Amino acid sequence: MSSKIREIQSPIKNEMAEFEIKFRQFMKSKVYLLDKIMGYIVKRKGKQMRPMFVFLSAGVHGEINEATYRGAALIELLHTATLVHDDVVDDANYRRGFFSINALWKNKIAILVGDYLLSRGLLLSVDNEDYDLLKIVSEAVREMSEGELLQIEKARKLNITEDIYYDIIRQKTASLIASCCAVGSRSVIKDDEVSEKMKLFGEKVGMAFQIKDDLFDYGTNEIGKPLGIDIKEKKMTLPLIYALNNSDKSEQKQILKLIKNKSEKNSTVKTVVSFVKEKNGIDYATEVMHNYYDEAMKIIKDFPDSNYRKSLMDLVQYTIERKK
Repeated sequence: MSSKIREIQSPIKNEMAEFEIKFRQFMKSKVYLLDKIMGYIVKRKGKQMRPMFVFLSAGVHGEINEATYRGAALIELLHTATLVHDDVVDDANYRRGFFSINALWKNKIAILVGDYLLSRGLLLSVDNEDYDLLKIVSEAVREMSEGELLQIEKARKLNITEDIYYDIIRQKTASLIASCCAVGSRSVIKDDEVSEKMKLFGEKVGMAFQIKDDLFDYGTNEIGKPLGIDIKEKKMTLPLIYALNNSDKSEQKQILKLIKNKSEKNSTVKTVVSFVKEKNGIDYATEVMHNYYDEAMKIIKDFPDSNYRKSLMDLVQYTIERKK
């Protein structure tokens, strides 16, 4: 964990440590194979940004309680279930540098593990009558599925407009961060207006987060991620969409033909990256990302100052300044 993340976590350090223990308990199973896989999932956790958004959002509005822990666990359980299933769909062998569940235990077991995680999340909420939290998270999972399918549908024709791109990332990425912030606040205060405001805050953060992710594909100086992953997968992201919209018909045709027929070639990646830079696609996407960041900050500044609010603002800043 980076020193920056540790610093951001400081107001919720104890809660995050307690959450790890509780989350492992929520995932326990009497079936040995399943329990072994659950242990593997817990060990390969990432930066824990989703629980951080939940706990910090709760701290901004009240006192963190058991419902906050359950809300954070619900999001992690349902999100992990979608990731396990995604790896099967994508035939992916790695997730965050670790072997995926399907790579180690094959597709059939991975699908069943995803189903188990989903059921654990649902039961955790139903058993504790956290119906309002379950509704928030279930809506996010629905949106994520719709966003994924919309992207697949549009990727076949390579005809994604800027508006459709925003729809896709709002559903695929921003909806989950929005649910984290809404669940956190809802766990401590039953106020629809506050929940909606925090949901909107999280959505703006999620939009900025995904655009930052898309910029990684074009290898600006500060980024260590391999070039062109999205290009090779024929994903139309904001820098490319803007570049195409600001080109003449012959240039558009040439670039789209390359992506459609030769996207896996390194020479295609170099050509597309040069084209996007030349057409100021990276500058434009960076500007849009900062606009979403500014909108998120404007919303969160409406709430009283506290250590939680400061860390939440620092976490938002981290999402657009991160190196990976």
